[in-house]
Amino acid sequence: MKLVSTDFTGLRRGAPLGDPRLDLCDLYVFPSPKDPTRTALILTANPHAGPMCPGAVYRIAIDNDGDLRNDIAFNFVFTEVTGSPAAPRQRVDVYLALQADARVDAAAGSRIFGDVEVSFDEHPRMWQSGSYSLFTGARADAFFADTNVLAMAVELPTAYLGAAPDVRVWARCSLLRDGRWVHADRVGHPWVSGFFSTEDDLAEYSAGEPNRDRARWMAHLIELMARTGGYSREEAVAAIEAEGTLPDMLTYNPAKPVRYPNGRTLTDDVADYRSKFLTHGQKGFAGHGAPAGMLSEFPYLGAPT
Repeated sequence: MKLVSTDFTGLRRGAPLGDPRLDLCDLYVFPSPKDPTRTALILTANPHAGPMCPGAVYRIAIDNDGDLRNDIAFNFVFTEVTGSPAAPRQRVDVYLALQADARVDAAAGSRIFGDVEVSFDEHPRMWQSGSYSLFTGARADAFFADTNVLAMAVELPTAYLGAAPDVRVWARCSLLRDGRWVHADRVGHPWVSGFFSTEDDLAEYSAGEPNRDRARWMAHLIELMARTGGYSREEAVAAIEAEGTLPDMLTYNPAKPVRYPNGRTLTDDVADYRSKFLTHGQKGFAGHGAPAGMLSEFPYLGAPT
């Protein structure tokens, strides 16, 4: 099995709905190294690091009561692009949705950031609203050198997550087409999109909800692991349970050391982890450390290269 960044769908298949702006890359959840009482949530998308799709809803969602349904959601909605192709300008609204509002497809909730500018150069523009910090803009990818992405980053007091003791975090991109919401892409654990070898399966997964993952995809994943690593059914189930692979949501317990699969930091070597997971420990993929230029403070990702 060739291991590549299957989140960068351009390396393996077409972008969701044929639009790289809808391509979700990676999701990170980790405590602030400056203030351990705060947590950073970072979603990266669009491996071209250009403007985002106007009208789409990019969502980071949190389940904090264990029912695999959204209890908190940060919804990002981008404006039309102005300026020139060489110097684009775009703005973004961010809505905080709670409970039932966090489960609708539209960008529901209270607008906590309104009409703030997206950064497309090396100088990150940060914004503050109460206890929330925000950055949106082009940044260096945390795993692949010389690759840029568009980052949506929020930092907030960890207590706001309501972890008891943990929460589950995932992200989705949805687009309104002909009066109907189409779920273009989703991300939780790293590189799960690579588990699907057909476009139809990947599209079904992308449109699905985490609370249906185990029923729909458990047998598929067990079969894949038998092929890639010679797992028995019992061994595959044990590995899936240990990682929490299904449902496809990152588990984050801030009271424990944070390293994937408990949250995910920018420097976690998930390529090595995923290779060993799929091959039953037979093959690693180590040596892909984070690129130079990472920041020690929000928004943490380095300037675009």
